[in-house]
Amino acid sequence: MTATEDHGTTTGRYDGETTLKLRVPTVRGARSAPGYLFEEITRADWVLGRVPDTGWSAAPSGRRTRVARALLACLLLVQATLSLRLHNSAFEDEALYVYAGHAMIDHLFHGTPDYGGFDNYFSGSPALYPVLAAWVDTAAGLTGVRLMSLTFMLGATALLYSLTRMLFNERTALCAAGIFAVAQSTLFLGNFATYDAMAVFLLALTSWILVRVAPGHWALPLTAVPVATLTVGVKYASALYLPTLCLLLVLAAHRRLGAREALRRGAVFTAGVTVLIGIGLSTTDYLEAIRSTTTDRAHGGTSAGLMLWDCARWGGLLFALACLGTLLYWRRAGLGEVPARNRVTPLPRWRLALGVLLTGTALLAPAYQIHLQTSISLHKHIGYGLLFAAPMAGVGLSRLMGAHFRFPQAVVAVGVLALTLGMSQSAHNYGVWPDTTHLIPELAKNVRPGQKWLGQPHEAPVYYLGSAGLTDYTLWTSIYYIDYAGREGRHLSGPDGYRAAIDDGWFDGVVLDWSDQPGAIQTLIRKEMRTSNRYRLASALVYRTSAGSGHFEIWLRIPSAHTP
Repeated sequence: MTATEDHGTTTGRYDGETTLKLRVPTVRGARSAPGYLFEEITRADWVLGRVPDTGWSAAPSGRRTRVARALLACLLLVQATLSLRLHNSAFEDEALYVYAGHAMIDHLFHGTPDYGGFDNYFSGSPALYPVLAAWVDTAAGLTGVRLMSLTFMLGATALLYSLTRMLFNERTALCAAGIFAVAQSTLFLGNFATYDAMAVFLLALTSWILVRVAPGHWALPLTAVPVATLTVGVKYASALYLPTLCLLLVLAAHRRLGAREALRRGAVFTAGVTVLIGIGLSTTDYLEAIRSTTTDRAHGGTSAGLMLWDCARWGGLLFALACLGTLLYWRRAGLGEVPARNRVTPLPRWRLALGVLLTGTALLAPAYQIHLQTSISLHKHIGYGLLFAAPMAGVGLSRLMGAHFRFPQAVVAVGVLALTLGMSQSAHNYGVWPDTTHLIPELAKNVRPGQKWLGQPHEAPVYYLGSAGLTDYTLWTSIYYIDYAGREGRHLSGPDGYRAAIDDGWFDGVVLDWSDQPGAIQTLIRKEMRTSNRYRLASALVYRTSAGSGHFEIWLRIPSAHTP
């Protein structure tokens, strides 16, 4: 017996209103009478149930959380790999801070006189990061200190992910963490032993705490006060971001609690930070250092156009994505693939305020340095603001991707561009200073304990040779400052001081960094070396950097020359 398929027509009710006719397959066998078979379809068979909240706008599921954390771990692995690929000897700031930390440990715990005067010109408290760096240096050397910076930057990226996830969702958080993880400042600071990595981490931690506790009790923001104060102590310029932290707290609380409670929490946080910073300034001598390195810093001569170009190169892509994210978030609140039902979305003015606050923070450091006309450390400082702009950049990337990853090619293109820029720019900035790998062994052959040296660079020789007991910080004079009492007993400084000290044979040796663009003092020192008949050229070591080429010159005093 064979069976053939036939189709019939039936009607049904959809949502109790629309009558639909469908052709329903039936089976007509050999014994069946020809014709159609009809089946009654009830209303319950046609009405769809409520669609559950799925996608990135829904409440996080265990599976989605695990997938997001796995992707975050991959991002952190990429960030660590790209930072660790950078190689160079100790930069002058790295060497100075670590050596200063050892001096501070000797002063604080062993009663050694504080001969460095570091608290008068450091851009952060010498009792905080330098001491921590020196402690790590004792155990693991400069490599260990740089790994500590990497740990701080990886922690900042992880906290950025969590912060963005609380403000938006996992997909936006992954986009924000990804674009921040490959920024040149992030990669550079991840293998650089200065205050900055620790300060960026503490800023991220403060932001995370404030957003986390914003809906809770009004006194909970006080838990972030010690962290915020510590951030300012580690790097004085971090105080520039305290208003952003306060306003972020107010906006996060306003979304859940209203204006009155939000302002209350903001006032509590501001008062707590003000009190702690006031106590710190009143009990230390750091105010002069804050003025000289931050608030009353000397103006430079770098043009605004050049600095704007540098800012555009180093942070323009992330900032542009943050601007796009701010605009799109202001226009539409929904960020997920499926709009979540029965969820209160923030008002447009709140969304605009959040976007402008986070994105605008990226302009603070560049604007201040353009005002000062100095590009010193701009490639590092720009990363502070990018940390805050990254969540809105994540929104921009998420919107470019579209619902259900509709346009992945756009995100891939942006990601490749960001990765390429971050890798090339961080490698260039990490290779700007000359490698002293060959200079230090050559100096070790000539430096003897108790000898007085003039050096540029001098921080790296003091760091490397000081650990071997050959020299210390007090025996070196830099090209930036000299106070020399000549034969007549008059104290001389500036060019006259260098000229008199060299002519008198005061220094046992001189290290000179002669680059493609020597400064006025370097030119003067080299001229005096050649004409004073007090010194001879012992070695010349050629080097090449990402900014050009040059060579180190080691001059030694002629044995017959004598000091006054």
